[in-house]
Amino acid sequence: MTSPGKPGPAAGPRTGGPRGRRARGVPLPLLVPGVVALAFLLLPLLALLVRAPWRSLPDQLTSAEVWQALQLSLVTATAATGVSLVLGVPLAWLLARTDFPGRRLVRALVTLPLVLPPVVGGVALLLALGRNGVVGKWLDAWFGITLPFTTAGVVIAEAFVAMPFLVISVEGTLRAADPRYEEAATTLGASRFTAFRRVTLPLIAPGVAAGAVLAWARALGEFGATITFAGNFPGRTQTMPLAVYLALQNDPEAAISLSLVLLAVSIAVLAGLRDRWLTGT
Repeated sequence: MTSPGKPGPAAGPRTGGPRGRRARGVPLPLLVPGVVALAFLLLPLLALLVRAPWRSLPDQLTSAEVWQALQLSLVTATAATGVSLVLGVPLAWLLARTDFPGRRLVRALVTLPLVLPPVVGGVALLLALGRNGVVGKWLDAWFGITLPFTTAGVVIAEAFVAMPFLVISVEGTLRAADPRYEEAATTLGASRFTAFRRVTLPLIAPGVAAGAVLAWARALGEFGATITFAGNFPGRTQTMPLAVYLALQNDPEAAISLSLVLLAVSIAVLAGLRDRWLTGT
């Protein structure tokens, strides 16, 4: 206890919280590579904006080929997202809520398309669903269904690479959700499916929406698996990334214009997920 005439001990700087830690000086060995990394990530995007043909941009974006590729991209990406929702949400629930032999292996296989080169994924789809594929030959013989080099093939290729994003997002949300609500619904007489539909699904709706947006963005930008499994036919399988690749060989300004469209879509996706990815901690 201090006497009235003597000042108390001086309070030191507050360094316990995040603000205190951020107030300290940044070490030079961390600052320099951090700035270089930031420049490395931003410089290509800035170059795209600087070299964009802004005067001819309206004419480039209103051409029939661009609108055809854009319309096909939007339709196929939306269809691929729908397939991912119908199949991926139940798969995420199985991984998060059930315990079965080999669950870790199944989870690893589900996430494999995230690290698998897209071209390899396209080759795998050809071997599985091609006309002479493991399953494709029976689809062709029994039902007359041929998937490669069709619009349906584009949807399948995009769903193959986009579904893991949805599954991971929904599974993480399910693990964070309290399972006691679902168990309480089952004790009151609801079936497991009714409890999932009426209780669990509304709880995880934000995670499902975020996963769907990520899957849609990934499907919209898919290139390798699409060109390998579905080809590059204008009006049927030529999506926006494929149109960019083709235009880059003949008309670089058109390629830059198409790239700006995809860049704008990516920024819109990040803006839509700002509460999930862009908030600081």
